[in-house]
Amino acid sequence: MNQQHFFSTLFTVMRKEWRDFVRDRRTFLLTLLVAPLLYPVLFLGIGKLTQMRAETQLEKNLDLPVVGIERAPNLITFLASYGINTHAAPADIDARVRAQQEDLALAIDADFDKDWAAGKPAKIDIITDSTRRNGDVKVARVTKVLEGYGNSIGAMRLLIRGINPAIATPLRVGTRDMATQEAKNSQFMSVLLPMILTIFAFIGGAHLAMDTTAGERERQSLEPLLATPASRAALVGGKMLAAVSLGLLSMLLILVSFKTSASLASGGIGSQMDVSFAAMGKLLLTLLPLVLIGTALITTLAAGAKSMKEAQSHIMWLMMLPMLPAYGLMAYPLKDTALWQYAVPFLSQNQLIQKITRGEAASLQQWGLYLASSLALATILWALAVWRYKQEKLAISA
Repeated sequence: MNQQHFFSTLFTVMRKEWRDFVRDRRTFLLTLLVAPLLYPVLFLGIGKLTQMRAETQLEKNLDLPVVGIERAPNLITFLASYGINTHAAPADIDARVRAQQEDLALAIDADFDKDWAAGKPAKIDIITDSTRRNGDVKVARVTKVLEGYGNSIGAMRLLIRGINPAIATPLRVGTRDMATQEAKNSQFMSVLLPMILTIFAFIGGAHLAMDTTAGERERQSLEPLLATPASRAALVGGKMLAAVSLGLLSMLLILVSFKTSASLASGGIGSQMDVSFAAMGKLLLTLLPLVLIGTALITTLAAGAKSMKEAQSHIMWLMMLPMLPAYGLMAYPLKDTALWQYAVPFLSQNQLIQKITRGEAASLQQWGLYLASSLALATILWALAVWRYKQEKLAISA
């Protein structure tokens, strides 16, 4: 009977909180729909910008300033045949590249013609600023053309001397790329996508969790609720269940938005990611424990806040938590095969989301450890929230 009463109270509180939340239509719609509506704009926008940048810098003619342009007329002609149009560089070309007025330039050494005639390596410098990403595609394009020119001239010199050019190439190195097609086309999103999904999952139900605790405390409507004979565990469970259901509904809409936008992306970064219904189901299962953890933690923090404003002040550092693994993996990449990673909050979600979108399968051990550790953490945080609700000062200050 006690158990039946517990669950009856829990669902009654959940319905009450949902009814109160839905009454504020503007807040309800903003909380539920902003992320799903903004996600396609972000996703498709990044894909389109990346595609436009590649087309602009790889397919269109490139204007290249050259220091000492008169010293290598044949090289200049060769560059022109690959759409690289050259012109004499101004005297302050180094300063112009440093000031980002030019993305890159070539500097042909003063002894280029003498070394060339003597069969010695002739020096050419590519002037660029490696800390600026706006010129990396252009630098790679010019470098590749210069390497091709050097290889062809070297082969011709050997042929003139009656030597097979293959003799100068003792090794023929090939690469067998074992990456799946999904992984090749989602390298950028492997960093951005897990961060976005984990942030939205972690704080998706934050507003409702704060409003049902700190908000009611500020409105002085929490004290009558605490005065009822219902157990604090049932009250906390009902409030958390309402916030979790909002977070899950928001995540479901975000995943639908993700699948739709990735399917619409033609040739972009998301066009060949795994966005099947099976993959979306795995992503939802991955994010479910994070919704529970986030809701329980925010409920605990809100229980210690005297106002909604004080509770909302926690959002900034809470949003930073899901970002930490992404930043850490940039500096120190980890193989996703180590089992311990799937017991670490946020890192485990990051690794699983990458696996799913790359079209790879996580092992049963990885799934089992992830779900067990995540649900255990959510349970601990729920118990902590119940303990905070049992403190007398919560009712007194309400």
